[in-house]
Amino acid sequence: MIQTRSPARKTAVAIRPFERGDVGAVLVLMRALAVFEGYADKFSVTEADIVEHGLGPSPCFGVFVADVGGAIVGIAVHYLIPWTYDLKPVVWLKELYVAETARGMSVGHALVKRLRDHAIGIGASAIKWTVLRSNLPAKAFYRSLDGRADEIWESWQMTIDA
Repeated sequence: MIQTRSPARKTAVAIRPFERGDVGAVLVLMRALAVFEGYADKFSVTEADIVEHGLGPSPCFGVFVADVGGAIVGIAVHYLIPWTYDLKPVVWLKELYVAETARGMSVGHALVKRLRDHAIGIGASAIKWTVLRSNLPAKAFYRSLDGRADEIWESWQMTIDA
């Protein structure tokens, strides 16, 4: 567990892997991100899904949570691409979200630091993520952490409708 103190508000932020008791709070923050990013009408994740796919016998993803005074105020949902061209894993940051009430407390920084430490610990070559084109505050935040837009690759997708 990583603990930091926010210089702005002098509040202790503990970062740790999520547990069964955190699932409800994780889901609330995932839904809040879905609203913010404009896909709430398509959001279909349930607590049972998070338990099965994140805490089951073969987890497909992990979540680092930011705990402030016993309240989960931020999440970093991530998964692993086991290896690529360099035979090293890549950590994919799928969702990073901090509750509005906890912004300005260095929660996002603490979550990304914990994710970076995790990536280093498993020998990953990179952490990758996507950002909404219109989310200028997020881009500024990522730049402050030495993140940068990929100048070579564009994000593409193929939607598979049932």
